[in-house]
Amino acid sequence: MKAVALISGGLDSTLAAKIAQDLGLELLAFNMKSPFCLCDLRAGNGCIHGALSAAKRLGLKLVSVDVSNEILEIIRRPRFGYGSNMNPCIDCRILLFKKAKEYMRKEAASFIITGEVLGQRPMSQRIFTMRLIEREAGVEGFVVRPLCAKMLEPTIPEKSGWIDRERLLGISGRSRKPQIHLAKELGINDYPCPSGGCLLTDPGFSKRLKDLMHYTPDFSLNDINLLKLGRHFRISHNAKLIVGRNEGENEKIMNLAHEGDYIFLPQDVIGPTCMGRGDFNQDMLKLSCQIAARYCDLNGNITARIIYKRFPGEEEDVREVFVLGEKELYSYRI
Repeated sequence: MKAVALISGGLDSTLAAKIAQDLGLELLAFNMKSPFCLCDLRAGNGCIHGALSAAKRLGLKLVSVDVSNEILEIIRRPRFGYGSNMNPCIDCRILLFKKAKEYMRKEAASFIITGEVLGQRPMSQRIFTMRLIEREAGVEGFVVRPLCAKMLEPTIPEKSGWIDRERLLGISGRSRKPQIHLAKELGINDYPCPSGGCLLTDPGFSKRLKDLMHYTPDFSLNDINLLKLGRHFRISHNAKLIVGRNEGENEKIMNLAHEGDYIFLPQDVIGPTCMGRGDFNQDMLKLSCQIAARYCDLNGNITARIIYKRFPGEEEDVREVFVLGEKELYSYRI
């Protein structure tokens, strides 16, 4: 019997796939690539790196679909609303199951395996919500959850004998101890992303996203990727400054610069790369230089010379500015 296993890179999906494998199922590993996955945030590749590692460990070939643009539309107008932050979990799960259904039909698979645990996530892993998601995605009765199956009504694959319900588990709740213990039993000792996760559930990131949606409702994936980097400052309704925190972020900020953005760089001292996006007048350019100076290594000095120019190649200007005071600095910080 062939089934599609949803692989996020997290421990739960790895365990669910392993259990299904041990029951003799032929698995097709499937992943939905989102720009908000925490499994591989530093690499900027969404969930794909962690999912590839998990699939490789299981001896499975992974198929991944990039749904970044669809996710952005969901964030703008989630049909089922947000969670405690900016996480449209229900809409996102519906999209995942719809994509998995398409793949299931293409490969003539019979059902879907997922690592969901009843009660683990407050918005999307309650019985009512699980059933709602299945109905909306058109996969009602064809989603098997090996980790918590015995806490739920039997699915069509279980009733039909395609998978042995007696060998499935009854884990529920938010504790991860049962999964960690099970991983040891199954010899899964190295998993790239223990609990999975999504940036949209993070309060700090959600605050930045709300600011972006308010001032730039037509935001792009490039804008979203910038939210993951540096320190953000709202200079005006139409302008924002991003300040790199280290060499790696400085490089990424430069790689995300658009034509017309401002670039701010320290002169003669060590400091951050900064990007200004939006409409800047002379006062705002000065303020941005002052903010940039605040994060330079000034060795006790109270002024710094900051180079600024339009990206990619306009003539440079230089301002010598006083470092912005702490109280005023944080009044602009998002």
